[in-house]
Amino acid sequence: MRATQAPLKASLRPEPADDSRALDGDSLAGFLLALSAYLLWGALPLYLRLLDHVDVAEVLAHRVLWSVPLALAVLWATGRLRSLGRAMRDIRMLGMAALTAALVSCNWGVYLYAIASEQAMSAALGYYINPIFSVLLAALVLREKLSRLQWAAVALAALAVVILTVEAGRLPVLSLALTVSWGFYALAKRALPIGPNQSFALEVMLLSPFALGYLAWLAGQGTLAFGTTGGRDMALLIGCGVVTAVPLMLYANGAKRLRLTTIGLMQYIAPTCIFLIAVFLFGEPFEGAKLWAFPMIWGALVLYSADLWARRR
Repeated sequence: MRATQAPLKASLRPEPADDSRALDGDSLAGFLLALSAYLLWGALPLYLRLLDHVDVAEVLAHRVLWSVPLALAVLWATGRLRSLGRAMRDIRMLGMAALTAALVSCNWGVYLYAIASEQAMSAALGYYINPIFSVLLAALVLREKLSRLQWAAVALAALAVVILTVEAGRLPVLSLALTVSWGFYALAKRALPIGPNQSFALEVMLLSPFALGYLAWLAGQGTLAFGTTGGRDMALLIGCGVVTAVPLMLYANGAKRLRLTTIGLMQYIAPTCIFLIAVFLFGEPFEGAKLWAFPMIWGALVLYSADLWARRR
């Protein structure tokens, strides 16, 4: 029994980085790939706003379904379909992938709702807080020791959330839902012993029956937008697969060529783009407690970045 399991486990290990990876530094290719991913994520609200008249859950279903052929095409082109097949025959692997699939679908759904309900700034806040939450998760779950700067960053971010809560009379639910779902997704993803492209394909394949079922139900109710609201909406819904899969794959292949410090600093690009779009293009108000909370979050990120830089040196 052990002899038959060993080759399978070996085949499910993350694929090694290619020869272009900079083991002691950053590669230009990695930087450009990661930068492209973050810029695409940052511009995503502009695309999703074109679909704000479509049911959020239907948009989510299309994000899942149209990602499947693209993800499989990438695996076929890179010769990694076999490793996906082996992963699908491993019950433990499927269970782990089901967990990450549930977390990422929750994150996507909340994000879609935030954009459709004109709360893009809440989405930006959620992704600004995420690095700080990840540091806290590392301390609580992985038992990593935090430095003084990291604890100060966590405290400052927590205080910003308290200020927003006091003014609104309730927790910033959308921001925290994005932070928590993505933080636990990233944590669970670490335990998946397959490459990022295979794991993404496996996640959307596991989600696709639910997406198909929901779309079939909408069709039965006569409320399905796809195919009934015009060719423009059809093209945009099909394109959801591209705007979902491409940035994830760019990021996955760029991150393995960069230092963790570089990735840690680059992750502010997307929420900054979202924040600027929310204020200057969508006209969302930047006032009240947000005038205090956002600078505090930015201050927390400065402390976080300073700690990253110190560790790198």
